Amino acid sequence: MNRTKTLIFIGVLASSLANAQETPPATENKGQLHGNVQALFQNYNPDDAIGAQVPDAKAAMNTFGNFTYTYGGLTAGLRFESYQNAILGFPNRFKGSGIGSRYVRYSADNFDITVGNFYEQFGNGLSFRTYWEPNLGIDNAMDGIRIIFKPFKGVALKTIYGQQRFDFDSRIINGAGIVRGIDGEVSMNEAFASLAEKPLKVTVGGSFTSKYQAGQTFERDSTVFTLPNNVGATTGRLGLVYKNFQFTGEYVAKINDPNADNGYIFKKGESIFMNAAFSKKGFGITASAKYVDNMAFRSDRDALLFDVPINFLPAITRQHTYNLAATLYPYATVLNGEVGVSGELFYNFKKESLLGGKYGTYVSLNVAAVNSLDTTHVGGTEELINGYEVNSYGFGDTKYVRDVNLEIRKKINKSWNVNFVHYYFEFNTLVTPVTQDFKGIVYAHIDVVDIQYKIKPKHSVRMELQSLLTEQDKGNWATGLVEYTFSPHWSFAIMDQYNYGNEDPEKRVHYLYGNIGYSKGASRLMVGYGKRRAGIFCIGGVCRAVPASNGIEINLTSSF
Repeated sequence: MNRTKTLIFIGVLASSLANAQETPPATENKGQLHGNVQALFQNYNPDDAIGAQVPDAKAAMNTFGNFTYTYGGLTAGLRFESYQNAILGFPNRFKGSGIGSRYVRYSADNFDITVGNFYEQFGNGLSFRTYWEPNLGIDNAMDGIRIIFKPFKGVALKTIYGQQRFDFDSRIINGAGIVRGIDGEVSMNEAFASLAEKPLKVTVGGSFTSKYQAGQTFERDSTVFTLPNNVGATTGRLGLVYKNFQFTGEYVAKINDPNADNGYIFKKGESIFMNAAFSKKGFGITASAKYVDNMAFRSDRDALLFDVPINFLPAITRQHTYNLAATLYPYATVLNGEVGVSGELFYNFKKESLLGGKYGTYVSLNVAAVNSLDTTHVGGTEELINGYEVNSYGFGDTKYVRDVNLEIRKKINKSWNVNFVHYYFEFNTLVTPVTQDFKGIVYAHIDVVDIQYKIKPKHSVRMELQSLLTEQDKGNWATGLVEYTFSPHWSFAIMDQYNYGNEDPEKRVHYLYGNIGYSKGASRLMVGYGKRRAGIFCIGGVCRAVPASNGIEINLTSSF
């Protein structure tokens, strides 16, 4: 959107706000304004021991503010963004200040329409998902129009049309391609009265998503190839619920889509995602399976990494939260091909039982395994066109990851709570390059003890002790954390990470970091100082690299 359109949009929003002030207070549809603001500042100091990066400005700040105004069925919103300059680890081309998102939405009865920026997902997102994750610097918002129509009870239709956000330079910069899509979902038990009281609940859905980007030609091994203008992906999905049992499954097929991710081959893509779960009070079991073959899908065929993804392929491994497990060897989906399975079992030992004790005991076991595709190498012209041949939907020869973790949570008494987690990893760093110090499979054991002690009302202390043992990569690590909370306003924390097993004595560094937090109402200020090691930061199976740093961090968040 150019600056003229932005000014027009702001003018319309301001006019709506002004008109809302004239509405009598007693009116049921009185307009409301809500929003939230976040500012993250960081300064950078040189630190040769950890290889800290220092930008020319020696400081950076990311700021955004979301503002949403509602009046009856009308919603209008915008997001102001400012990168002065972008925090290291975010796309360094994000710069300047301006409007990063704006939209107007109207909904009434069975009809909903949005123009401007919006986020949407079809099913599990295998063919289409747009989302914003400010902590990762990811925003692939659509810029166009979305219509949601519910013609009958239990039936929902969606259609989207527009471009995706690609960049920010004091304004939104959209990607080269155009994305179109339609999605439909039917809740059979709602749509058909004869099924309303049946114990089996069935939901079926499907979608078609396509992108348009002007085709090009290129030459490879004296052969000229023409890239397609249009690429489409078709999905079908099924959801079942029967008493304590649930099942969801989705399949997507994509036509040939030569792009930078797959080396510009013309092979078709497909993906399958299935999840089954059974649960009752105190017990649950889940099983998941995923197959991905050549499913990088972007509105710009030449883009890579986080830029303009149309779809989202969730990781099948558990998303860990403790530091060493979450940041040293986090796993994300390999878009060009993987097969994975996972399962989780949890059980709550009842209170007053032998293993439950006075307060009960929670135990969970999670196992995940991911390998390459089962493929055969092809040569000649076939290799230029399709790259490889898939033999089956089974595991290939190359191990990507093994992730086994056991968690035990126990309340000792009214003051003490203990959480213990053991992780075992087999992690292929050639497939997911989370480190530059080792190329191969890392075998690692991680143990975490998390202890919480309530001193008295409003006063509590939490302590984490973490240990990582491995003979590969950088060797052994230890992490210690102590956090004191004085509710509802104050918190204090100090953390130390120590790579004591590094073969290079000069790299056996203490990464000491401390922070102070103050909260009041819906606002929170956090000030921290210390060393941050280089690593990987992940949210929901999507990861970005974070460089080593030494300095002050200030994080302010507020909502209204």
